Amino acid sequence: MQEVLIPELSETIYSVSELTREIKALLEGEFSGVWVTGEISNFHAHGSGHFYFTLKDKGAQISTVMFRGANRHLKFKLEDGLDVVAKGRVGVYEPRGNYQIILDYIEPKGLGALQLAFTQLRNKLAEEGLFDEARKRPLPYLPRTIGIVTSPTGAVIQDMIRILKRRNPHVNILLYPVSVQGEAAAPEIVRGIEALNRHGEAEVMIVGRGGGSLEDLWAFNTEAVARAIAASPIPVISAVGHETDFTIADYVADLRAPTPSAAAELAAPVAAELRLSLRESQRRLLRAYRQGLEARREKLKFWISHLKHPKRRLEELAQHWDDLRERLNLGIERSLETRRASLRLLSEKLEVLSPLSILSRGYSIVRKLEADGREGAVVKDAGQVRPGDSLSLGLFKGSFKARVL
Repeated sequence: MQEVLIPELSETIYSVSELTREIKALLEGEFSGVWVTGEISNFHAHGSGHFYFTLKDKGAQISTVMFRGANRHLKFKLEDGLDVVAKGRVGVYEPRGNYQIILDYIEPKGLGALQLAFTQLRNKLAEEGLFDEARKRPLPYLPRTIGIVTSPTGAVIQDMIRILKRRNPHVNILLYPVSVQGEAAAPEIVRGIEALNRHGEAEVMIVGRGGGSLEDLWAFNTEAVARAIAASPIPVISAVGHETDFTIADYVADLRAPTPSAAAELAAPVAAELRLSLRESQRRLLRAYRQGLEARREKLKFWISHLKHPKRRLEELAQHWDDLRERLNLGIERSLETRRASLRLLSEKLEVLSPLSILSRGYSIVRKLEADGREGAVVKDAGQVRPGDSLSLGLFKGSFKARVL
């Protein structure tokens, strides 16, 4: 019989809820702010905006939640298999008695969050074909109006305007001023691209800013800006940072310029150089025209010198006609003579092979007469007839009947 231990009255008896609250208070008090590293698995983004997943290593795992208020500013995408370092607090979810860690900060392990976000977005857009060279358009050769989406202050815009005006004093410049870093930068850049497209006068657009850190350039690494550039009917030159800086905007744009100043040079050819090129083209065209005209004069002189008088040409044609007619008559006569000889030869052969010719030499054709008087088979052998048979004999001239005796 099993012994049942009854607690003494001095011992505390907890309800499940009370015990859970005690554990909750103990854990949450002891681990109110901890750093933890592990691998994400079973990731689930709830419709409420909260993230639920498991952090694990080789020896254990822990349920994890990151509420919407904490995860909405994440630059990168959480996914299964990603090693992370996170900060949060241990909590107990009383209805199920589960303990979990509630995160308020997370970053990729061994790789910056921004760099990971850059790589994830670049791979996503590349798979969609937004970087394909086939969808990129050539720039207009001599645009009359150039749109610029950048900060209205600083050296960048001043350098671009100075270069554009120096290269082509007659070019029109449309500036849409935007912030180029910070939380508001990406939406403003998107609105600027869309506004210049709605305006409709710009033939090419420069979107860019000066150099800076990855954080400073982040507005040009956002999906919203990338898709706005890809959707722009106006060709876009991306001019972000220095020559070694690359952003998502550079991959999507129709052309990437290493610097904003280089973008201005690419957008507007030098007007003076164009005028020199035009004059040189005019000279080459005039020279080619004159050479062609001279060649045609020489050819005309040649044909004039070799052109015969119409009367002489008619006489030559008449003589040629007579020659042709004589050759035709001779050919006809020869053909007729050949056919006459062939006809005579065939007549002689026919005469030799004709049965009448044989009969004319005293031969006859003997046939048996049937009982009804019709002629039967030709008799070639005496054994074919018997005494009393009636025969028909055909001669060269006429025929007669006979009876076998």
